[in-house]
Amino acid sequence: MTQVFVCLHINCIRNGSESVLRAFQENPVVDVEVIASVCQGQCNMGATVRVLPDNIWYCRVKPEDAIEIVQQHLKDGEPVARLLHPRIHPRWN
Repeated sequence: MTQVFVCLHINCIRNGSESVLRAFQENPVVDVEVIASVCQGQCNMGATVRVLPDNIWYCRVKPEDAIEIVQQHLKDGEPVARLLHPRIHPRWN
């Protein structure tokens, strides 16, 4: 099962992660579990979203980006390159 972790720690909340979580929850995908997470250690890049088992890290995610991640990544299998964390996924940027 795919899991989507949306950080709900202090800095990510300041950057709108509660709305990001809501956007994922309002756009469900079969066999994908959306989880409100504790700090993922990427506070300066929030709102942070991590997709497992793909181990894809998204940064500075906005609610409208969540909808794009749902369609392009979770449904079509292609990560959204413009949202990938540049330190974790340098080859994509």
